[in-house]
Amino acid sequence: MKKVKFTKETFGLVMILILSSVLNLTNLGIEGYANQYYAAGVKSMTMSLKNFFFVSFDPASFVTIDKPPLGFWIQTISAKIFGFSGWSIILPQAIAGVISVWVIYRVVKRSFGSAAGLISALCLAVTPVFVAVSRNNTCDNLLVLTLLLACWALSIAAEKGKLKYLLISLALVGVGFNIKMLQAYMVVPALYITYLLANSVSIKKRIVHLIAGTAVLIVVSFSWAVAVDLTPAANRPYVGSSTSNSVLQLILEHNGLERLGIGGTSNSAPGGNPGANMQRQNDRDQIKSENQTDAASSVAKGQSIQGNNTENSSANAGGQGMPGGAPNGNGPGQGMPPEAPPNGDGQRQGSPGSNGGGQGGTFGGKEKSSITRLFSNNSLSDQIIWLFPLAIFGFIAAGIKEKLGKSFDNKRKQLLVLWFMWMLPEFIYFSFTTGLFHPYYLTMLAAPIAALTGIGIVSMWELYKEGGWKSWILPAALIADGLVQVLLISYYYSTSNVAKIIIIITSVLCFASSLILIIVNLIKNKNTKLKKIALSTALIGLLVAPTVWSGTTMFYGMSGSFPSAGLSLMSNKQMGGAGMNSGNNSNSKLIEFLQSHKTNEKYLLVTSSTNGYASDIIIKTGEAVMTWGFFGNDKAITLDQFKELVNKGEVRYVMVGGQGGSNDIMNWVKANGKVVSESEWKDSNQSNNKVSNIKETNNQDGNSTDKSSRGFGGGNSEQLYDLKGISTTSTK
Repeated sequence: MKKVKFTKETFGLVMILILSSVLNLTNLGIEGYANQYYAAGVKSMTMSLKNFFFVSFDPASFVTIDKPPLGFWIQTISAKIFGFSGWSIILPQAIAGVISVWVIYRVVKRSFGSAAGLISALCLAVTPVFVAVSRNNTCDNLLVLTLLLACWALSIAAEKGKLKYLLISLALVGVGFNIKMLQAYMVVPALYITYLLANSVSIKKRIVHLIAGTAVLIVVSFSWAVAVDLTPAANRPYVGSSTSNSVLQLILEHNGLERLGIGGTSNSAPGGNPGANMQRQNDRDQIKSENQTDAASSVAKGQSIQGNNTENSSANAGGQGMPGGAPNGNGPGQGMPPEAPPNGDGQRQGSPGSNGGGQGGTFGGKEKSSITRLFSNNSLSDQIIWLFPLAIFGFIAAGIKEKLGKSFDNKRKQLLVLWFMWMLPEFIYFSFTTGLFHPYYLTMLAAPIAALTGIGIVSMWELYKEGGWKSWILPAALIADGLVQVLLISYYYSTSNVAKIIIIITSVLCFASSLILIIVNLIKNKNTKLKKIALSTALIGLLVAPTVWSGTTMFYGMSGSFPSAGLSLMSNKQMGGAGMNSGNNSNSKLIEFLQSHKTNEKYLLVTSSTNGYASDIIIKTGEAVMTWGFFGNDKAITLDQFKELVNKGEVRYVMVGGQGGSNDIMNWVKANGKVVSESEWKDSNQSNNKVSNIKETNNQDGNSTDKSSRGFGGGNSEQLYDLKGISTTSTK
């Protein structure tokens, strides 16, 4: 066995991996179950192989999660090994984050050397959005790890012209497709372009290889989707968030075109009115943005939240709109403070851009689209853009040094193209798209930015040592990145003493060191040691802020559905834990009531959407809850089918109201069921906060907006009905 030499490089790598492990794993329990919608699905998947294979949201295998299976399969396996808990289902993502840091080190080192590899690994380890997503049960960082492995294989394929490695690379992308669907394909252009430009084999062979690789990509990508769609509908759950009970349709529409801002589904609730359902569908992005965004981050940046009256706070502050959230915001991660309604650009009144930083702007596409979107005072900038200027300058410097334009005959040029073609299209997409994406999707940019930063620092250093006009690229890059970081931190300057301290540290370490590099360059001093110290100090200065941002996740719980890191988490804590994954859940009395009155019913409860009650009940009891999908609009069951279940005694209690609550089934329940007194199932704090018809008069035009029946969970307008003893043959 080959012995591992404990060199400076090995020591540096170990320290970086320890740092990554600390950031990703420390105090992981504060996140609770994180995204309860996904957590409920994993709980259901632990209960049967059928639920496991089809990614069923509920234990009865009625409707699926609206995502592909692989990430949740891994979470389910972890839950089976360690026991189902919030910690056990988040663990795979945290470990994937640490492994990704090691992989990027290996890939960059292979072409650009140890120093570039170590710097790249360090930059990835402390990127705020990357750390935040590593501490959550969304599967994005499992995807990032898969794509990094695909890039590793592609770099070998491009260098050696080996078909085997190309097939492995594209097969891995197909695996990534089964983690986050079309999001995995964002890296495909980079892979194809890099292989086409590499000249290790003839262009004819490269094309043939790519055709073969594409076939593998398609087969691996769609294998599960085809298997599900070929399974008779009666033998599997309904495909959540699809309009035709098809995974292929889900891929194309909800997880495809909608992400590009093209079209949109028109999911109808079962038996519902088409016009009303279409209107609800058209409104749903705005509703989610209104009800899900955490206003605390605006406060953290010194921005006012205008237009909210205190009367509406108790009704709308709760976690309505949080996937799997409990009503009134008392469930884990659900308590969200009220915020101003969006203006015409989907942005908050009283705050430039959105709510900024950590918890703001649940839909990134709602931020004003422009080349400056990722630098502006909004929910996106302080999650990813800290080292972007260094990555751009670094690419230019490496391109100059490697004479990139002449040919692509070595692995350095090939890898440079690969990272840049991963980064550039995604930067453009996230800057300009008006489609459906969440700020935490920006973790897809973390790896290429980190890689180009590591490569760039080394390349700029070598050019600096050579002298001439190229030597000015390094200090220029450091100053440019420092200025961008000061801008990002300044968004918090007026309200956070921490921000003021970080600005001072960053400015002193970065700008002073850059000035030294400039002076040394002007006087042509040959003191290499002084230059190295100045560069190292400047780089440390540029890593302080993102490291502090990432470090906040170890002490302050994030929003379960929209993970993000930063000073806003501290402000949330100061505001009483808004958006945190803590608090006493208000569903305890409802659960106790339902279980004490259950006889032989298959479903403990029926409720329109997965939000509000369903996720929490499944997590806590493992009982079956019938819903018609995340938005409550899936055509998972007809009214006649529902009546048949009532006749069989499989359904008794129905929660009417909330998201997707208006349809033929719910109208029939209201017309024929018996209202259960709230005193029997609703906790006192819920009853006290009940608001059945609130009118908001705070929007920009001063127009009244009825929010009593809108949003995820629909405020506190839910009402429990009992269908026991009802004969559907004699009902309306």
